Amino acid sequence: MRGTSWIRDPSLAEVGERRIEWTKNFTPVLMRILERFRREKPLNGVRIGACLHVTTETAILVEVLEEGGAEVSICASNPMSTQDDVAAALAARGTRVYAFRGQTTREYYECIGHVLADEPQITIDDGADLISTIHKLYYGIESEELKYVRPIIGDLDVRELLGRMIGGCEETTTGVLRLRALARDGKLLYPVIAVNDAESKKLFDNPIGTGQSALDGVIRATGMLLAGRDVVVVGYGNVGSGIAQRLRGMGARVTVVEANPIRALRALMEGFAVESMKKAAAHGELFITATGNISVIRREHFKLMRDGAILANAGHFDVEIDKRDLEAMSIKRERILPCIDMYVLEDGRRLYLLGEGRLVNLVCAEGHPSDVMDMSFSLQALSAEYLARNRGKLPIDVLNVPRELDELVAKLKLESMGAEVEELTPEQINYLRSWEPGSK
Repeated sequence: MRGTSWIRDPSLAEVGERRIEWTKNFTPVLMRILERFRREKPLNGVRIGACLHVTTETAILVEVLEEGGAEVSICASNPMSTQDDVAAALAARGTRVYAFRGQTTREYYECIGHVLADEPQITIDDGADLISTIHKLYYGIESEELKYVRPIIGDLDVRELLGRMIGGCEETTTGVLRLRALARDGKLLYPVIAVNDAESKKLFDNPIGTGQSALDGVIRATGMLLAGRDVVVVGYGNVGSGIAQRLRGMGARVTVVEANPIRALRALMEGFAVESMKKAAAHGELFITATGNISVIRREHFKLMRDGAILANAGHFDVEIDKRDLEAMSIKRERILPCIDMYVLEDGRRLYLLGEGRLVNLVCAEGHPSDVMDMSFSLQALSAEYLARNRGKLPIDVLNVPRELDELVAKLKLESMGAEVEELTPEQINYLRSWEPGSK
């Protein structure tokens, strides 16, 4: 049932190839892994299905996997995040790509269907839509999305697919939450490595990568000055904290909205104002959501907002800003700039939504800096190798990235940046392992 690529414009391949080659200047760890994979072929004969943002960094990950011997099919993990020139370049190389910017819901899930029809043995997800679709098919859970998937996969037997499945990887906080819910319900069908939870991912990709790229998206879309701006960050996890700290570094006046009392206390003690959404809604000029939850900004908050308030989302799915409420309250909606929709409320107030409420860093800009994705995608490649080497030996659960792989990526990154790691002496190692020594 193997298909051919479904992309926007094959003529963009040369441009995409140049951009991919430029990005390699900023992914030294991935390039080290590529060299080893080319020699050792640890993924020889393995079919990998990926549901990721199709960007230049992703193209390098695909190249690493293919140099390792894998056969890769890829679809987009967001209808608006694909870089069409990159998709064209991958397709020209022979990778099966089912991705283009501006997909409808139907096209998005048809593309997922195409990846499934290529019968992957390892899945690599960004948001868990691919693995979620597999589980819905297996358990017979009907949904509107499956109406678009079924005609594509035809007579594919999901049980046979699962019988050949080695495992999966998940890149995002949102996706890991979905997978842990599956595991908690006893319904997870194969082992999945939570790449998102590795320290060399969550401590850098989430706060530093998103912190910079989310603001890049806002600035590109609006051209606004952040210094002196009244900005409300909703959520103070790894992503939200990074956004808040970088906003402060650019001179913004930042208020944090957080439901978790420990995180809220951390935000307060790190110098931010902490308020309820209801209170913050009345004064914010720019709102950025980063919670992974649904409807954190909704009707009751829109009613309180000042004329001209700008709304942006840095969470994976477009559910954090309640677009249904916004539509219902509006008498007019108009796209005034490529990445800005103006909603005019009954009383004449105007609220501006960036990037259709989807990931602002990818819809309005180009996503994370390549230097950060270097670590995240190195973890993906090494995790795929780990799954292949341990086929049939891993428990069906949401698994951590092995510590030695996490530390390896950090060490390689440090080396590429000209830094050195201190080596412990044998005496120090023994001291840390012992309980007998006391005060002298």
